[in-house]
Amino acid sequence: MPRPMHFELHADDPARAQAFYQRLLGWTFHKWDAGSWDYWLITTGPKEEPGINGGLMRRMGARPASGQPVNAYVCTVGVPNLDAALATATANGGDLALPKAAIPGIGYLAYIHDPEGNLLGLMQEDTSAK
Repeated sequence: MPRPMHFELHADDPARAQAFYQRLLGWTFHKWDAGSWDYWLITTGPKEEPGINGGLMRRMGARPASGQPVNAYVCTVGVPNLDAALATATANGGDLALPKAAIPGIGYLAYIHDPEGNLLGLMQEDTSAK
């Protein structure tokens, strides 16, 4: 069965987006020579751990109006402490899109907007969540 193998973030300000994700999740960025595109490869963790890596590119076209969704594909990232991650997100230019909620038997989930308006899910695993 096909599985996700790459994700892509679009940003009006790539440096701002990189700083946000570096501070929030510890991701690293490497400029990729993609011809006339501004493109950075994103490493989200060691190869031996489950997960996918992605890319960041300068947004092409206009950003949707306030209140309109920026993208229809949402990645959710596992974090060890959801409350701490939400605090880090808001301290670095993100905002809360959907507050922390329990997913019974799975954990706690919240959604944020990054400074570029992209939606991101943050999940703390906790099988005792009710």
